[in-house]
Amino acid sequence: MSSEGENQNLIICPEEIVKDEWIDYNGHLNMAFYNVLFDKGVDFFYDRIGVGEEYTRIGMGSVFTLEVHLQYLQELNLHDRVRVHLQLLDFDEKRLHFFEHMYHAEKGYLAATSEQMAIHVDMKTRKSASFSTDALEKIGDLHENHRSVPLPEAAGSSVGLKKSLKS
Repeated sequence: MSSEGENQNLIICPEEIVKDEWIDYNGHLNMAFYNVLFDKGVDFFYDRIGVGEEYTRIGMGSVFTLEVHLQYLQELNLHDRVRVHLQLLDFDEKRLHFFEHMYHAEKGYLAATSEQMAIHVDMKTRKSASFSTDALEKIGDLHENHRSVPLPEAAGSSVGLKKSLKS
């Protein structure tokens, strides 16, 4: 299991705090709110590459999520401070493939991971469209920087039961 210090050259998203209303009947962070925390990290990333909320508000386009694979690794509890690190794994003219690590900000342990695929959308047609030249340049620069970081071990994993070779 990795620790927060291993990913310092990735995008470090602003710290968040687990809220009262996010705690479930098991006494820990409800699974849905891991997605909320990861999504806040995605919004920070999109703002950084120029395709965030302001970009969408002025009618330039938006980025929609196509697929998410989340792994819950260790509990988070009420008022825990969390930090998300984001690594851009790959991209093309319309799509982004990225991986996020969620850490307990004080204790440094890895609490969850999220691997995502997203697509750029023209909001007038609601169909996929290429990123702007400016956005592609920023994405390309970021990807070049992140290429030096090893791929996360869990990247590309799938859900399934491991079957024993013995019947």
